[in-house]
Amino acid sequence: MKALHVCASSLRMFAMTAAIAGLAHAQAGAVDFAPLDAFDQVKQMTRGLNIIGYDPLWKDFSKARFQDRHFRRIHEGGFQSVRINLHAFTHMDAGNRLSATWFKTLDWAVSTALANDLTVILDEHNYNECGPDPVTCRTKLMAFWNQVAEHYKDAPNKVIFEILNEPNAKLTPELWNIYLRDALAIIRKTNPTRNVVIGPGNWNGIHALSTLDLPEDDRHIIVTVHYYLPMAFTHQGAAWAKEYTHLSGVKWGTDEEKRKLDADFAGVQQWASAARRPILLGEFGAYEKGEMESRARYTAYVARAAESLGWAWTYWQFDADFIAYDISKDDWVAPIHAALVP
Repeated sequence: MKALHVCASSLRMFAMTAAIAGLAHAQAGAVDFAPLDAFDQVKQMTRGLNIIGYDPLWKDFSKARFQDRHFRRIHEGGFQSVRINLHAFTHMDAGNRLSATWFKTLDWAVSTALANDLTVILDEHNYNECGPDPVTCRTKLMAFWNQVAEHYKDAPNKVIFEILNEPNAKLTPELWNIYLRDALAIIRKTNPTRNVVIGPGNWNGIHALSTLDLPEDDRHIIVTVHYYLPMAFTHQGAAWAKEYTHLSGVKWGTDEEKRKLDADFAGVQQWASAARRPILLGEFGAYEKGEMESRARYTAYVARAAESLGWAWTYWQFDADFIAYDISKDDWVAPIHAALVP
């Protein structure tokens, strides 16, 4: 197919027209474009799911696993937000311009999510590329936010941005502090009051929070952390986690394990209170190779612990691995869904 060349203003017009048209048919109330306090945004987000990062729809929309109805199922299933995982670098041309086809797919996802009263987190997810090569990453990341921030500058306040998932390796916490400020400055040119999600380096790890350096005067920031501890339990049998691939039969749920989790979360909350920042638990879960009873117990405990502290959360993930929804059966994985939404 011949490549489409569409100006940014036309793309933005399409996105917002689609979003508002979709909202006209939604069960939700009026579209809200007013600035939203970061803490209020977290209260609105509450429970969520990571979605469509690995769906074929990004390459060929006709092969999409995820359909319009799944946004409705997510809303009806008791969730208030979706974190859309964007592997955008592979959809850039030699000049780091994002394709019109990619934007059209993203506009569909954003507008349909909004029409189902879901807060939308646009998560730039190219952490695998950024870890080993932060120099190339910086060029592409800044190009990404120049385009996406402009494209969605007129979006409702239920659309929020997440600068980069899990900075790691050569993208050190110190270097990440420079990158995040550069990206935030780009975003603020067109979205001065939109809430932006930013996490610490070292894979958004809770123990890296002390290294995170945010601009004190920007209060439209939501801080994210990810939690998969203990890894020997949550990643047992996972082919990509070589240290834990050989493990099996690891269970979770002793009083000591629960106390450790409580202490970890208390540390995050202590930091959040001192920094006056709201928290999004952006990822958590236990891989399918683990025993289901333990997985459900762990998932429920993490979710309830986060909620007790006033955090929002987005479970990893809808249907690719750690699944909450079985696409082949077109239904929830009952124990995981019950753990997430009791």
